[in-house]
Amino acid sequence: QVQLVESGGGLVQPGGSLRLSCKASGIIFRLYGMGWYRQAPGKQRELVAGISSGGSTNYADSVKGRFTISRDNAKNTVYLQMNSLKPEDTAVYYCNGWIAAMSYWGQGTQVTVSS
Repeated sequence: QVQLVESGGGLVQPGGSLRLSCKASGIIFRLYGMGWYRQAPGKQRELVAGISSGGSTNYADSVKGRFTISRDNAKNTVYLQMNSLKPEDTAVYYCNGWIAAMSYWGQGTQVTVSS
């Protein structure tokens, strides 16, 4: 059974930082591309950052220079370091793992940026 479990969300003030984690089980993690998506109320889910099985990364323009995605294959975990957070970063953040035509999602973790 495939499971992606996110953690690390919460309430943070503008300008603050959070680190999200997503631990995977039931897959050969090192073979999967991994990504972080987010969905704000009333908006579509959007890609925030992705990292390939080989370690190549890509980012949404809105988070470039502020967010960093990384992975630890020994721990079956992907991370999203979020710095200089803004109120518009408020959303539910979802972890995604993909290979070929298969894609798996976590349950999401809430990030709220507010003073």
